[in-house]
Amino acid sequence: MSKNSSITEIDQSVQQAHEAFRVFRRINSKQRAAFMHAVANEIEALGPELIATAQLETNLPAARLVGEKARTVFQWRSYADALDSVLDIRIDTADASRTPPKPDLRKTAVGLGVVAIFGASNFPFAFSTAGGDTASAMAAGCPVIVKTHPGHPKTSALMGGAIKVAIQRAGLHPGLFAEVHSDTFEGGQYLVSHPLIKAVGFTGSFTGGKALHDLAAKRPEPIPVFAEMGSVNPVFLLPRRLENAAVDIAKQYLASLTLGVGQFCTNPGILVAPEHAGLRQFLDTLKIGVADTEATPMLHQGIASAYGKNKAALLANTGVTVLAEAPETSPETHGNATIATVKASQFLANDQLGHEVFGPFGLVVTYENAQEAEAIAQTFKGELTATVLAEPEDIDAHQHLIELLTNKCGRILLNGFPTGVEVCYAMQHGGPYPASTDSRFTSVGPDAIKRFLRPLSYQNWPDEYLPDELKNANPLGIWRTVNGALTKEAIQ
Repeated sequence: MSKNSSITEIDQSVQQAHEAFRVFRRINSKQRAAFMHAVANEIEALGPELIATAQLETNLPAARLVGEKARTVFQWRSYADALDSVLDIRIDTADASRTPPKPDLRKTAVGLGVVAIFGASNFPFAFSTAGGDTASAMAAGCPVIVKTHPGHPKTSALMGGAIKVAIQRAGLHPGLFAEVHSDTFEGGQYLVSHPLIKAVGFTGSFTGGKALHDLAAKRPEPIPVFAEMGSVNPVFLLPRRLENAAVDIAKQYLASLTLGVGQFCTNPGILVAPEHAGLRQFLDTLKIGVADTEATPMLHQGIASAYGKNKAALLANTGVTVLAEAPETSPETHGNATIATVKASQFLANDQLGHEVFGPFGLVVTYENAQEAEAIAQTFKGELTATVLAEPEDIDAHQHLIELLTNKCGRILLNGFPTGVEVCYAMQHGGPYPASTDSRFTSVGPDAIKRFLRPLSYQNWPDEYLPDELKNANPLGIWRTVNGALTKEAIQ
C-alpha cells in the first residue's frame, strides 16, 4: 500500500499540472501524437515484472494481463492516430461581398485543462493509471492527475513510471502527469474540489461515481464528471432463437457471465427468457455448466465480500430460486458462479431484483408473452449494453421490445454477448444514467477524447497567429471541412 498523499502534496501536483497545461496546450496535434506513441513504446517495453506484479495484486491470470497490456498500448497508439479527425476542424472563409460582410470563422477543439482520473480495480492497465481515460485526456492536450486505485499500487507505479519516462525523454513539462494516493474519501474529494481541476474521469461503482458527480456539480465552477458506473446488461432471449439453439446459448451465456470471475462492467447479469419450448433444456445446460465451474479468486477481498453479501441479499427475495451454484471455495477471497431464476410477475413487483451483483451471478427472468417481456424492458433504467438473441422472425415480431431497449442502452447486440469491448471509432461504451453520467460520450474508442475537449472559434485572425490546424496552408496535412467540403487542400 502506497503512503497516502497529503493535501499539500495533492495541491502541489495540481499546481504543477496547471503550469504544464499552459505549455502543453501550445503543442500541435502531430506533436501530441508523437508523444503518445512514445508513451505506448514505454508501456510496451515494460517486461515480465509488470505482469508478475499485477498478478500478485489483482489475482488476474497472466494471459489476461498480457492481452490487457496489448490493449492499453493499442489505445495510446490508436487515439494518437485518430486525434486529427477527433478535432473536427471547420473553416468558413470570409465573404466581403455579402451584406453584411461574412467574417472568417475557423473552429478547432482545445483541452479543458487539468483532468483528474480515478483508476479502476478490474482493469489495472486499460482503465487505470495509464488507461484509456489518461490516454484520451492527454490526446486532448490535458495534463492528468491520477488517483491510483489502492488495490494495485505497485502496478500503478510501474505504469505511471512509463508515462514519466516518455515525458522526460520528450522534454515536456514534468507536471504533465502525476499520481496521488489515497485510500480514504478525503483525497479524492479534495482533488475533485480543487479549482484548477477542469474535468474528472471515473470507472467504478454507482455509489462512487454519483458522489464525485454531485461534488463536482456543487463547486463554484461546476465541472463535468465522466463516470462509467456499471450495469446489469440485460439479455433478452426470444422464442424462436431459444427453440433453435438452447444448448449453445446456455454455454455462451455462462462463459460470458463467468469471464474474469464476472468482474466486467459489461457482465450480462440478467437474462430474460420465454417460458417456451427449449427453456428446460436451456436451464438444464446452465445447471450442468455451473456445477463444473471452479470458484476462483476475485480482484481483492473487499470485492469478494461484497459479492457474497449482495448475492445473499438478492437470493433472499420472495420468488427467487437458486438454479445452480458452483462449489464454494474460500468465500472471503473467491467468487463462485451462481444462477437463480424468478418469474416475470415477481421481478416486476420487486425493483430490488434489478440491482447489479458484481461478480459471476446471473438471474434468469422467465416471461410468458411479449407484453411481459416489454414490461421487464421498461424496468431497466440506463445500461451500458442490451442484448437480443433472436431469429429474423423474432425480430419482426418484437419490434416494440427492441425499440424499448435502444432507449435504455449505449450498445445493443444481436446474437452475441457483451463482454469484450472493441477499441474502435464505432464503439459506444457508456449509456443513459445511471450506467454513466453523460450518455453523449464513450469511454472507449477515439471518440473518448471528445470528453476532454471544448470547441473554440477564431474570427478574423491573421493566418500567422492561428493554430497550425487552422492555417491556410494546412501544414499538418489533416482533413478539414472548408466551406462545407471535406478536404486536405490548402486555402488559396
